[in-house]
Amino acid sequence: MIDGHIHIEYGDYTLDWIQKFVDKAVEMELDEIRLLEHNYMFKEFEPMYDTVRAKSDFVDNWFLRKAGKKSYEEYLDLIDKVRARQYPVKIKFGLEVCFFKDSVDLVKELTKDKGFDFLLGSIHFVDNFAFDHTAQLWEGIDVDKTYKTFFEDSIELARSKAFDGIGHPDSIKLFGHRPSYDLTDYYERLAIALSDSNMYADQNSGTQRRCPDTSPLGMDKELIKALKRHNVKIITSSDAHHPEDVGYKIRELQDVVMTCQ
Repeated sequence: MIDGHIHIEYGDYTLDWIQKFVDKAVEMELDEIRLLEHNYMFKEFEPMYDTVRAKSDFVDNWFLRKAGKKSYEEYLDLIDKVRARQYPVKIKFGLEVCFFKDSVDLVKELTKDKGFDFLLGSIHFVDNFAFDHTAQLWEGIDVDKTYKTFFEDSIELARSKAFDGIGHPDSIKLFGHRPSYDLTDYYERLAIALSDSNMYADQNSGTQRRCPDTSPLGMDKELIKALKRHNVKIITSSDAHHPEDVGYKIRELQDVVMTCQ
């Protein structure tokens, strides 16, 4: 079993901190964990956010609170230290990167030859709308238009060939909003784009952990079916931000994938 999306941002870059994630992975009987950071934690990536910050006071305030708090060099050094040791579970390291259409070249430049095992591209902003931050931000939002832009951007993310996987590919549903139209065509187009780029999809329990009353577990079953039709690899993940959340509902996520035909 794999937990393919685990954030380590709330601790220092030490082997003791990594050991806490390993210990929980062993407890949960996982074979592999994939550790990562949000790219915005490093000042090198800050220019990616200039436009969305300029258009949204909420995003700008969020960015000033959260971004640039970690050292890219220290993160890369930590990866080398972990790889020099033996652990009872396989450990991979990567980045979760916010996708902006005009920042793909910068992402490639900043991640080239850094030794990452994977890059996970994710949609966290629809234009200047931080859709997954708080439910209150959805007040007055055009749901149909937002879904359209979300999936068009997701398809473009897949076609960019800048990433190994796509993170939580229908997380836009987390607060319970649904479009008035059927999403089958978008699911099909996204699955084809992921397949063409040899990317995997992130079957993620994080939205349900955050929003148990409004978010179902993992991806929509019709999306999973489309991914399977096009032979897109699906990797289970908890989106943990603390060691205690490692492995959250991983087996249930896997069961959903196995039963979708």
